[in-house]
Amino acid sequence: MTTPVKEGLGLRKTALTAGISLIIMAIAAYFSYGYVHGSLVVQGDASATLNNLRSSNMLFRAEIFGWLLILICDIVVAWAFYLILKPIDKKLSLLGAWFRLIYSAILGIAILSLLLVMLLSNGADYLSLFTTSQLQGYVMLFLEAFELIWSVGLIIFGGHLMIVGYVAFRSDTIPKVIGILLLIAAAGYIIIHFCNSFLPQYDEIITVLEFVFNVPMIVGELGFGIWLMIKSSPD
Repeated sequence: MTTPVKEGLGLRKTALTAGISLIIMAIAAYFSYGYVHGSLVVQGDASATLNNLRSSNMLFRAEIFGWLLILICDIVVAWAFYLILKPIDKKLSLLGAWFRLIYSAILGIAILSLLLVMLLSNGADYLSLFTTSQLQGYVMLFLEAFELIWSVGLIIFGGHLMIVGYVAFRSDTIPKVIGILLLIAAAGYIIIHFCNSFLPQYDEIITVLEFVFNVPMIVGELGFGIWLMIKSSPD
């Protein structure tokens, strides 16, 4: 039989695990997408992109490793959030965990596109079977596939945050502002990435939406992670 003390210690460890995982994810996402991907991929310029990937192949491999680290942390956070929120609403917490796991599976599929890009840009002998223009076309195709698949996954991720935010808002211990920020972030992910995936022609509107939702999308889950780390420390 589990004692209340052991339950409390278990939840503290779970909260600490969730908080650390969220911070690792934030750092890895900044490195992989914000720094490496943004530096190597030149939108609309297939030649420059392929040249960048060839000259910085190890850096691109580091980006992929960062995505794999994010994928692992996402699975850990799905489990941790379920355990933390289960006492508030078991069914919704489980549903939220499944939403995040589905998102993780979609992210995994997106990462496969990056692995294909890595193979196309590694300078192997068999690539001589393709012309330069074909290689450039395939590289841009798979990079675009990565963006689109990941964007569709982020719509599901927004559903996950909607559930987590709602359950957190109902909690008597989690600050209401965290629940509100998570709900706003959820709306941002769903709206922005629905437009990115299915209405890309409205790029000006998407830019405005990104500006409006940018802060809560960053602060919402990361703020929850920091709060969990603070609460996990011994009294």
